[in-house]
Amino acid sequence: MAYESSDNRRVNSSVATTSVKIVVAGGFGAGKTTFVGSVSEIVPLRTEAVMTEAGAHVDDLTHLVDKTTTTVAMDFGRVSLDEDLILYLFGTPGQYRFWFMWDDIVRGAIGAIVLTDTRRLADCFAAVDYFEQRQLPFVIGLNCFDGVLRHSIEDVREALQIGPSVPIITCDARNRDSTKSALIAVVEHTMSRAALRA
Repeated sequence: MAYESSDNRRVNSSVATTSVKIVVAGGFGAGKTTFVGSVSEIVPLRTEAVMTEAGAHVDDLTHLVDKTTTTVAMDFGRVSLDEDLILYLFGTPGQYRFWFMWDDIVRGAIGAIVLTDTRRLADCFAAVDYFEQRQLPFVIGLNCFDGVLRHSIEDVREALQIGPSVPIITCDARNRDSTKSALIAVVEHTMSRAALRA
């Protein structure tokens, strides 16, 4: 998949550019690295390590039979939503043992997407709690593995006990248009929350 290089884009010098930080979070194996990689217009920075037998007793690979690597620090990418809005994407590690990094990764973010594998819904509870406690606007992104939405949005909302003020959307972490739409939803939700506070 080829993307236009940011160095080759025309930049209108009369337009002020705004850069913002968005966090891509979720449970282990939810598709965060794939999400960042599918939409980034630069080669994403990935801090993946090969999974070993040492982690076999802590890493639940149910529904993840082909998973051989895991993020051990963060993923980083960049996408321009318009000539005046650039999103810097920071993907969090999914396993609990790497959560000590979250405060540093999240610092300065305007919003987040909690990527969710509905086959393993409980894996996203901690991320939802984290953003609720910090009052950081977030969107739930139901990653439709194999193009299948396994539970209705309302069933997921009820299971997560999330009110109607938090958007729940569907996405495919492998598809650039889908992930870009999800990021637009995060920005729109963040802006609407800011407008309510003003």
